[in-house]
Amino acid sequence: MWPVSLAGTAPTWIVVVLSIADLVIRVLAVGIIPGNRRPTTAMAWLLGIFFVPFVGLALFLLFGNFKLSSRRRQQQEIVNTRVRAGISSLADVESDYPGPEWVKSAGELNRRLGSLPMVDGNSVDLIPGYPDSIFAMTEAVRKAKKFVNAEFYIMSTDHITDELLTAMEEAAERGVEVRVLFDHIGTLRVTGYRNLLRRLRASKIQWKRMLPLLPIHGQWRRPDLRNHRKIMVVDGELAFTGSQNLIEPSYNNPKHRKAGREWVELMARLRGPIVTTLNVVFATDWLSETDENLEHQLQLPANPEPGNVTAQVVPSGPGFITENNLRLFNTLIYSAQHRISICSPYFVPDDSLLYAITTAAQRGVDVELFVSEKGDQFLVHHAQRSYYEALLEAGVRIYLYKAPYVLHAKHFTIDDEVAVLGSSNMDMRSFSLNLEVSVMLLGEDIVNDMRAVENTYRDISQELLLEDWVNRPLAARYIDNVARLTATVQ
Repeated sequence: MWPVSLAGTAPTWIVVVLSIADLVIRVLAVGIIPGNRRPTTAMAWLLGIFFVPFVGLALFLLFGNFKLSSRRRQQQEIVNTRVRAGISSLADVESDYPGPEWVKSAGELNRRLGSLPMVDGNSVDLIPGYPDSIFAMTEAVRKAKKFVNAEFYIMSTDHITDELLTAMEEAAERGVEVRVLFDHIGTLRVTGYRNLLRRLRASKIQWKRMLPLLPIHGQWRRPDLRNHRKIMVVDGELAFTGSQNLIEPSYNNPKHRKAGREWVELMARLRGPIVTTLNVVFATDWLSETDENLEHQLQLPANPEPGNVTAQVVPSGPGFITENNLRLFNTLIYSAQHRISICSPYFVPDDSLLYAITTAAQRGVDVELFVSEKGDQFLVHHAQRSYYEALLEAGVRIYLYKAPYVLHAKHFTIDDEVAVLGSSNMDMRSFSLNLEVSVMLLGEDIVNDMRAVENTYRDISQELLLEDWVNRPLAARYIDNVARLTATVQ
């Protein structure tokens, strides 16, 4: 029995130990956390640890490491070295490109960071219709003769994807090598995960979960490090990439269906040498999950159809020591002279990207941003809203895509020279935590095609005006600002 003075309280020695531990945690955090992190990210973690030291430390240990395992980073570097050696004989498209010098510079940046070259002679078809892209991929798989490589953040078996999965199963039955990668947590969260696993296990499809969280098998890492890429390659001749997952447009969610909420996407069908470089990204991820080398697949198309688009694949993620997508986006935005159009479903920029965009508007470039009127993720959507005032004050025009639809497409155009599309959002998660893939497309024709898609967004969107936005309720402003703080914790 403790003395009366301590009744109902912890023993003195426990209080002393906890106090010392509290002090040690705070002192060590100040010297450790800022290393190789953005100041805003480090400050957010430090604030959390200083307010609630033990809880903050536990969260930091769980979510604070933004790097992949050393094994995966080493594999990425091995692949990069092999790719650089393999492309040494290709024409130096960056130097020979007839466009502006800043485009050549962006191409050189991408090659140095991601190791993949700029290649010409490609053809690109944009597919904005959700079922249209699923149908196009299904038809491509049905015609496959050698291999099908599919990599998606989310994969589901439902009334929209059923024919595509059936086509994959049938292709595997007739001897086509079919490989499928899907993100473990991304797919686990949607309805029908177990049905998908049963179907894959019953087929001849080779498949793996990407970045699996299976502690019982010793597979553990930061839970929110995810592979967000969307890629399909067929026979090394045809590829698809963009923003769309393999799932029906309401994500198998009854609440979304009841509200009429569907995702609006943009995919691209590509032919030409760019297909091989997209397949390099798949092969890298397949190697990381299986240790199987697919170098035999990485040959340039034998008889590519001539195309007029120069293109370059830009992989990014924690497997690289640099934030490849962020550096490209900033480079292109600072280079813009006339017009920038951005579509990003989750727009939570870091300081460098925010400065690039607002500076462009302030120096007279026409800048427009397409985002959803209502988001599907509460904190991210409110964090995004916290940036609207600074953007509007700088002269950026913001268009809110009408609810209940979620504008999930991810792309932007710069002047009449460059279009970029892929899986990457313009948020800190896509820059630092997610494995992403983007494709830089060059030429006035493809930019005009992308602009036509952007025009459809504008036609059904409501422009947000500064005078309306600054008068929103104080409670909404408060929620936006609190959400903005959480966005920096990486």
